[in-house]
Amino acid sequence: MGKITDFLKKVVSEMRKVSWPKRKELTKYTVVVISTVIFMAVYFFVVDLGISGVMKWYTNL
Repeated sequence: MGKITDFLKKVVSEMRKVSWPKRKELTKYTVVVISTVIFMAVYFFVVDLGISGVMKWYTNL
């Protein structure tokens, strides 16, 4: 049990050393991530539509 307690104390010690982002930085990062996810979703949706269209056209020949 002593090893677990020692481990948890070290974890807490290391977490205090972490440089956490400020609110403004966190907001910027969140906007970047959300916009990237939306862009990629739209991109893959369009690619999927294109591939589906080509496959439908090819099977109807």
